[in-house]
Amino acid sequence: MKSGGKMDSLYIVMPAYNEEENIENVVKQWYPKLLLADKARSKMVIADNGSTDRTHEILLSMIKSGGYSNLEILENTGKQHGPKVIALYKEAINSGTDYIFQTDSDGQTSPEEFDDFWARRNEYEAIIGKRLVREDGRSRAFVENVVCLLLRFYFHVSIPDANAPFRLMKSSLIKRYISCFDDDYGLPNIMLTTYFSKYKENVVFREISFKARQLGTNSINIPKIVKIGIEACGDFHRFKKEMEKMDAKG
Repeated sequence: MKSGGKMDSLYIVMPAYNEEENIENVVKQWYPKLLLADKARSKMVIADNGSTDRTHEILLSMIKSGGYSNLEILENTGKQHGPKVIALYKEAINSGTDYIFQTDSDGQTSPEEFDDFWARRNEYEAIIGKRLVREDGRSRAFVENVVCLLLRFYFHVSIPDANAPFRLMKSSLIKRYISCFDDDYGLPNIMLTTYFSKYKENVVFREISFKARQLGTNSINIPKIVKIGIEACGDFHRFKKEMEKMDAKG
């Protein structure tokens, strides 16, 4: 709660792609968390552009039911995960919300773990999940470890989990760095975490659980991850040069 008794506002944001088997349950599980904040100024926003299944239809039906008046669909985004996340962050920043919480729409994160993050929000500018135990396979844990090693090499930062889709951040913090990314950039959460660590923002990592996908098919497979990784190295080199320019300017 802010000084003067005014409650903080919250945007819960999620990218979605072909999640017809999960989306209704995920919304039902996360939507009540808006009650912890100023509900009149808080929203759940789901970016759904490109789904070829019933994801969009289900979301529209939930909105029309009248039980989810603070649920919105963001349609005018890129089709990939990263561009959707960037669009969601910009939407939330432009709304003037105090806090942004990002998670994914596949049901792998646990809403009950949000309460502790929210209770500690005044202590930090961002609280980011770290997945010490992952139930989504060793290959994905390996990829995350490789990413963290690359970030250490390129940016000299030590990060326990760069890409966890469970992060509560002050809107003002994201606003400082969101302009560093083109709208179609693919790995905004990784680079936001890197910027936060590089410039010693008041950020903490807290352990979260991370479940295996129960329903639906993951759209990202290992060959895609390898391709993304190769492209990421070029991006990291570019961001490193940009940081050096920023540091030179003081």
